[in-house]
Amino acid sequence: MLSPVKKDRKITHLPKYFCPNAALHTKDSFHPQVKAVCEAQKTGTVNYNIAKVIVVGDVAVGKTCLISRFRKGVFDKNYKATIGVDFEMERFEVLGVPFSLQLWDTAGQERFKCIASTYYRGAQAIIVVFDLSSESSLAHARQWLEDAMKENDPSSVLLFLVGTKKDLSSPEHLHQIEQEAIKLSEEIKAEYWAVSAKSGDGVKDFFFRVASLTFEASVLSELEKSGSRHGDIIRLTDNTEANHTPMKEKSKCC
Repeated sequence: MLSPVKKDRKITHLPKYFCPNAALHTKDSFHPQVKAVCEAQKTGTVNYNIAKVIVVGDVAVGKTCLISRFRKGVFDKNYKATIGVDFEMERFEVLGVPFSLQLWDTAGQERFKCIASTYYRGAQAIIVVFDLSSESSLAHARQWLEDAMKENDPSSVLLFLVGTKKDLSSPEHLHQIEQEAIKLSEEIKAEYWAVSAKSGDGVKDFFFRVASLTFEASVLSELEKSGSRHGDIIRLTDNTEANHTPMKEKSKCC
C-alpha cells in the first residue's frame, strides 16, 4: 500500500506563475471541469495518474541540483555529472486526487546525448534548464528543446524554461539575461522561471506549478477522450511508458 502524500505536497489551488508576460496561463484557478471531476473522485475511485517530465539542458547548469533541492529540501554540494539518465518519482495530491511526476534527469554531456534522447518519448512536460550566469547555456536551450520535441507531439506537451543559479548573478546581469530568456520563452511558448537550488528560492513553487498544470492538462485530455460531461467520473490512468526504466536498455547509437 502506498503511503499518504506528504502534507507539503498537497495542492489545493492553482499556484501563481513566476512572470506574467512569460506564463503558459495567467488564470487564477483550475479549469471548472477539472475541479468538478476532482470533487466527484475524492471517494478514492481514481487510479494514480502519472505524468512523465523530462529535464534537459547543458552540462553543469544545475538540473540534478534543482531536482534534488525539491526532493530533499537541501542543496547537494557533492555534485556529480549525470551519466545517461536518472529517474525520480515525486508524489502530489492535487485537488484531493493523487498525482505523480516522473522526473527524468538527462545528461547534458554531448557523449551521453544519444542515450538520453531515447527517453524523451512520451513526455507530458519538458523542462529546459539553463544557467542564469551563462549566456551560452541559454543560447543552447532552443536546440535542447528541438531535440526533445522530435520524440513528442507539440500539441500535447507543456514547456518550461528555467534559469538556475539565480544567486550567482548580479542584478544588472540577471535583468539582462532574463529579458533574453523571456523573449525566448514567448517564441517557444514555454513558461519562464528563475530559481536557485542553493537558496531554494522559487524551487518548490516551480515544481508545484509543473505538477498543477500537468495534472490539469491530463484531466482535460481524459475528458476530451471520453467525451465526458464535467460532472461525470473519469478514470485517470498512466499514459507514460511505465516500463521504460532508465539505463536498462542498450542504445543502438553512440
